[in-house]
Amino acid sequence: MAERPRIFGKFGGSAPAAVATVAVGSTRTGGAVARIRSALASHGALALKVLVVLWVVAVLASVFFVMKA
Repeated sequence: MAERPRIFGKFGGSAPAAVATVAVGSTRTGGAVARIRSALASHGALALKVLVVLWVVAVLASVFFVMKA
């Protein structure tokens, strides 16, 4: 096996090897992913605001339950 060329001298890391990847997914989720992408493209700012609000509510609820325990 041929050694890959070193990119940072004698002690440096070697050049990264090229890797081919194939997307693996279920055929049933393909339509759902496309719908989610299109919804985020048209309503991305609103989705971000909703997620931030849900995250804050989850944190406050967890603090509340910890304080009650």
